[in-house]
Amino acid sequence: MPKLASKTAVITGGASGIGLAIAKLFAAEGAAVEILDRNLEEMDRAVAEITAAGGTATATACDVADAGQVDSVVAGIHGRRGRIHILVNNAGIAHVGNALTTTPEDFERVQRVNVFGPANCLRSTLQFMVADGAGGVILNLASCVSVMAINDRFAYATSKGAVLAMTYAVAKDFLAHNIRCNALLPGRVHTPFVDGFIAKNYPGREDEMFDKLSKAQPIGRMAEPIEIAYAALFLCSDEASFITGTGMPVDGGTLTIR
Repeated sequence: MPKLASKTAVITGGASGIGLAIAKLFAAEGAAVEILDRNLEEMDRAVAEITAAGGTATATACDVADAGQVDSVVAGIHGRRGRIHILVNNAGIAHVGNALTTTPEDFERVQRVNVFGPANCLRSTLQFMVADGAGGVILNLASCVSVMAINDRFAYATSKGAVLAMTYAVAKDFLAHNIRCNALLPGRVHTPFVDGFIAKNYPGREDEMFDKLSKAQPIGRMAEPIEIAYAALFLCSDEASFITGTGMPVDGGTLTIR
């Protein structure tokens, strides 16, 4: 039997990168996938790919940093599907800079997407999970930098530390409602964002920097998005029914065997 048969899964940032890998895998495992994203072209492509593979998917344009917009979209999904079983808070943005080089504007921009975004989606989804009385599963995409330091990630690390703390709080507060909440702590993942970051910041040295960034992880390479997706599938499935309030590293040994 598919692991997510007859379940509705809301996936933010589900039109590209890690979010797309999660959306495709969840659909393949029987979920009705609801993608929230801002890139209309990527959203259409994601839905087409999932549908062509025999899955069920719908995409809705949504800025997760806008609480009113999130409330409206989530209410629409609940009304259409009847229930939301799974929320994956994946949408996020990165930023490079330390405490001196990060402007107040950039710091606020990162927090609005990476912290306010998950909080908005949590609040909107939890009200239906609680009211429906049948439990649910929430998965937040945190990061290795939630619990460790790397150079020049002041705003990003701050936001991902908050996401992990948010995970603990929700797991504790909604335990009695049979709602599980966990987080993934990925290491560096090979996504189009990484390729674009290298091309922008190290023109002419792309291969060298890709190799350097890959080997920064003990396993000697970056993760592929599907590897993060399989961890997400486990934590969102009934196989993980005894797991809540945890941050699971998927990091090639970065946190433990550096």
